[in-house]
Amino acid sequence: MNQEYKTEHMRELARFMMTYKFALDEIETKINILQQEFQFLHDYMPIEHIKTRLKSPDSIIKKAIRKNLELSIPSLKKAIQDIAGVRITCSFLSDIYPLRDMLVNQEDIRLIQEKDYIKNPKPNGYQSLHLILEVPVFMSDRQENVCVEVQIRTIAMDFWASLEHKIFYKYNQEVPERLLLELKKAADTAGALDIHMADLHREIGDIKEARGDDLNTIVIDNQTVHLPELLMKMME
Repeated sequence: MNQEYKTEHMRELARFMMTYKFALDEIETKINILQQEFQFLHDYMPIEHIKTRLKSPDSIIKKAIRKNLELSIPSLKKAIQDIAGVRITCSFLSDIYPLRDMLVNQEDIRLIQEKDYIKNPKPNGYQSLHLILEVPVFMSDRQENVCVEVQIRTIAMDFWASLEHKIFYKYNQEVPERLLLELKKAADTAGALDIHMADLHREIGDIKEARGDDLNTIVIDNQTVHLPELLMKMME
C-alpha cells in the first residue's frame, strides 16, 4: 500500500466518522429543543440527562470482524447501525413513549428499527426502548443519511443496566448463576419501583388538576403574573 493510497484511505475513514459525529449533534440538538419546548408548555422536565457516545474505529473494525463483514465503508455503514448512540434517561415510565413519538414524528427523521425491551424485557431483566433513527447530515458536497441508536429508559432502568454491565465486566462475562438470579430479582424490583413512582406522579398530577393550579402563572415580588399577558407586553 503506497503512502498516497494510505493517506486517502485514512481521510475517507475520518470523514466517515465525522458524519456520525454530526448526526449525534443533530439528534442531541433536536432532543434539547423538544425538552425546552416541553418544559415551557407543561412546566415539567421529562429528561433527567442525555449521554452520547461514538464508537472508535478500532471497536467498529472488531465488531465487523466478529460479524464477518467486508471491511469497507459501505459495508460498515449498512451493517453496523449503532456507531453513534444516544442514551436518554427519563424521570418516569410515562415519559418514555411520548418522548419517542416526539422524536419519530420529526419530518427529517426516519424510524429504521424499534426494539421494546420495556414491554418485552430481556431474560436477564434488562429494560429499555431501543430505536434506530436515520437522520440527514448535510456536508459541503453531499447529504448523508446516518443511523443513530437511541436508547430511552428510566432512572431505575439505567441504574440497573449500569451495575449489571460492571458486574459482567468484572467477571469477564462469566457471572455465577446465583448472581444472575439476584440480578433478575433486582431488575424486577426496579420495574416495580418505576410503576410505583409512575402512580405517585399521576396522583400528584390529579391533585394539582383538582386544586386548579394554573401553570401559566408565576409569582414575582409577591404579585401573581399571568405568563401569556406578560409575553404579549414584551412583544409590543
